[in-house]
Amino acid sequence: MPPCKFTGSEIRVRDDKMPLAHLAIAVEAVGWAHPDTICLMVANTLIGNWDRSFGGGMNLSSKLAQLTCHGNLCHSFQSFNTCYTDTGLWGIYMVCEPATVADMLHVVQKEWIRLCTSVTESEVARAKNLLKTNMLLQLDGSTPICEDIGRQMLCYNRRIPIPELEARVDAVNAETIREVCSKYIYDKSPAIAAVGPIEQLPDFNRIRSNMCWLRN
Repeated sequence: MPPCKFTGSEIRVRDDKMPLAHLAIAVEAVGWAHPDTICLMVANTLIGNWDRSFGGGMNLSSKLAQLTCHGNLCHSFQSFNTCYTDTGLWGIYMVCEPATVADMLHVVQKEWIRLCTSVTESEVARAKNLLKTNMLLQLDGSTPICEDIGRQMLCYNRRIPIPELEARVDAVNAETIREVCSKYIYDKSPAIAAVGPIEQLPDFNRIRSNMCWLRN
């Protein structure tokens, strides 16, 4: 069957009894076997994750973590890159105070645009090293190793050795990140899911138009 066209949409469940707002925003990504998968994994590592228990504060490597820590914009955030057979979702999940939802979303979109325009080689090199470390740590045990072998056989029809995977990661540079992120972020309709006290969450059309405005 031909693949369905991705359509941006949203689901909002406002519940003012909840103390914090939970929000996820994502754009369409690619499947496991797509050539852009590794580059999007590096971009996902560049965004990173953060919560208030981290002791690094303003000295964290993630630019988004520095901004959220400085402005006290959220309790935590976690970037994700979920791959399926022929499509995927690339985005971020965040937990915010009701009054900082709009500001946090604006900072996230601004950081996405920065990946498309001005990410540096030093940032990409650090993200590549972290990605390779995380991939190896995930293979600690027989169960995750078997799962990884099964996924690679289903997606690639062969087992990809670790040196080849590392070579694919090493081939990514700042220019590649900018090109690939521009392809999947610019002028794309996002998918949004939010629950909690989300009165301050901007309208869907405004969120979508912000990507064009920030780009210009």
